[in-house]
Amino acid sequence: MAHKAGFVNIIGNPNVGKSTLMNAFVGEKLSIITSKAQTTRHRILGIVNGDDFQMILSDTPGIIKPVYELQSSMMDFVKSAFEDADVLLYMVEIGEKALKDESFFKKIQNSKIPVLLLLNKIDTSDQQILEEQMQYWQEQLPNAEIHPISALENFNVTEVFNRILELLPEAPPFYPKDQITDKPERFFVNETIREKILLHYKKEIPYSVEVETEEFLEDEDIIRIRSVIMVERDTQKGIIIGHKGSAIKKVGVEARKDLEKFFAKQVHIELYVKVNKNWRSNSQQLRRFGYNG
Repeated sequence: MAHKAGFVNIIGNPNVGKSTLMNAFVGEKLSIITSKAQTTRHRILGIVNGDDFQMILSDTPGIIKPVYELQSSMMDFVKSAFEDADVLLYMVEIGEKALKDESFFKKIQNSKIPVLLLLNKIDTSDQQILEEQMQYWQEQLPNAEIHPISALENFNVTEVFNRILELLPEAPPFYPKDQITDKPERFFVNETIREKILLHYKKEIPYSVEVETEEFLEDEDIIRIRSVIMVERDTQKGIIIGHKGSAIKKVGVEARKDLEKFFAKQVHIELYVKVNKNWRSNSQQLRRFGYNG
């Protein structure tokens, strides 16, 4: 039986459910999911392996008009997703009309590769609205196949997965068959801590934060982690730590629980906070954190 392999890239506006879909396909929590916009900052690969296929899924940051350098770097990850895709998943939610960047939309309209338009969150809608939406998108993107789904409720997800498999080209695997992502362990530690910060802090704080894991020591029965939370200003440092360290302790406890599930062993985690002024606009710092490399 011929082996199929290819890159399946997921694009769309912020908060349409891209990360939820990828995690549903991969069966692991690789991309962080919160209700806040701009949660995904990197392009994260999730690899699904079968005996006769390897599907390499790519979750990308939500499409925005960049304001500062970090956001420009995030949009570069989206641009690269157009370049190497074998199948493009364009994800929209009920009620949405267009991408936040018209040039990306034109790229989808003119795409030479298969495009599956996934109309997500249909569990929040009724039949009439759904039919209107399907007709609207059929007119906007006559080259796309439209699939109504609910990534959260797992509705139609298997059908979309099987359709992608049909569209994948015949090719040998690109990665070892036991690999589920292209990112190192420290990346998932950073992302897990960042997710907890997105959940527990308001306003600008989560967007001013970057996490760097300085130590990841794995023994047979325990992983010892030391991570630094970078903020842009002194006032933010105080907010992250909280009264008598209560806020940062909460982040540490929740991150540890998730990481113990992810790594399937005991985790000990230490968190520190450092001020790294204006890192989001500093190209040297951005490179250090894995952006615009």
